[in-house]
Amino acid sequence: MSRAGETAEIMAGSQMNCAQAVLSAFCGELGLDKTTALKVTLAFGAGIGRTGNVCGAVTGAYKVLGLRPYHELNTTTERKEKVYSQVNEFNRRFMTLNKSLNCTDLLGCDLSTPEGLAAARSQKLFATACPKFVADAVNILEEMASG
Repeated sequence: MSRAGETAEIMAGSQMNCAQAVLSAFCGELGLDKTTALKVTLAFGAGIGRTGNVCGAVTGAYKVLGLRPYHELNTTTERKEKVYSQVNEFNRRFMTLNKSLNCTDLLGCDLSTPEGLAAARSQKLFATACPKFVADAVNILEEMASG
């Protein structure tokens, strides 16, 4: 099974949020221990602290992009420009697949309201829809690293 598939399965079956699942998938190559990765991304699930804003799979991907080594870059400015460029490329690819970066739009429920959260839970979106977004994010990150 692919890393994206494994990550989606882990996310669907655990208490991990989307940001945690995405960053955790890359811990080994980033030199980051899983416990720290889970702590760093804890607040980014359900569209950043259950506000329904930017999807956790997306914010988790941004963390991966920021932590990649980019050995060829010599200055902080070069690194920043590279990461910004990578974020924009990630966004383009994710939106091509999913039409939005926003959790509320992706799920069709406003997680910042009790009613929206209840709807997402009753439709089991965290176990069905969210793993797809996690897998998409992981696949995009792998493609970007190899190409």
